[in-house]
Amino acid sequence: MKFKKEDLHESGRPLSKEEFIEKIKADDEFAKKWGELGPIYGAQWRDWEVEKHVIHPDRTVLASKKIDQIENLINDLKTNPDSRRLMVNAWNVGELDQMTLPPCHYNWQVYTRELSLEEREKIALTIPNMASEIEKRGPMTPLGLDRNGIPTRAISLMWNQRSVDTFLGLGFNITSYGLLLEIIAKSVNMIPDELIGNLGDTHLYSNHIEQAKEQIGREPYPLPTLKINSGNENWDLLDIDDIINSLDCDLTFKLENYQSHPTIKAPLSN
Repeated sequence: MKFKKEDLHESGRPLSKEEFIEKIKADDEFAKKWGELGPIYGAQWRDWEVEKHVIHPDRTVLASKKIDQIENLINDLKTNPDSRRLMVNAWNVGELDQMTLPPCHYNWQVYTRELSLEEREKIALTIPNMASEIEKRGPMTPLGLDRNGIPTRAISLMWNQRSVDTFLGLGFNITSYGLLLEIIAKSVNMIPDELIGNLGDTHLYSNHIEQAKEQIGREPYPLPTLKINSGNENWDLLDIDDIINSLDCDLTFKLENYQSHPTIKAPLSN
């Protein structure tokens, strides 16, 4: 693709990576040309557009509305947690031709189950002040657990993926959906349970083989612990920069005891 003058640095050379990122942020026209991915995941999850004919006595009108699948999911989890329809889709066949790349992980669903009294007691024992109270007075009753906000249900998430770049993508996909499960569980006061991935065309590119061998040879570190502290369940009010910096924000994400090996770089393949 040929660069126009406005797509280059003022000196006439191509933009560096850092300059490109900054121009994407600051220049709407540049972002529209070079940075727009089309109506992919976020657009479909939170802003699925529907058009339908509304019939009036004297005329028929084509009306449109937006569907927020995440808002609907949270509401259903709170009001009908046994539903078998707790699903979110990104595969909007009417808009696939507008997407730079059609979704790889194209839909996901959650499933909840009731926790046993024993499971709820174990959760209570992880809370320091409640653990000491139980040690003094003995096991808590279901009513006592309810009064102290101990969750009554566990929630699992299963995602479906049509195509998987094993080396560069799969770890990120697992991490992303694991975090999504944790966030949803937190917002409806449930306990994260199982994370399940149904993977379609799962492949390792030929120019990732050496990197994969290096990865396989490494000894995994113990898993970290994720802490989500929230005084606000309205996720729409959160600012991503505040979350990243953990400053002036009711919601913070913290990984405790996180360890990692050095980065292994690999080229993006298509």
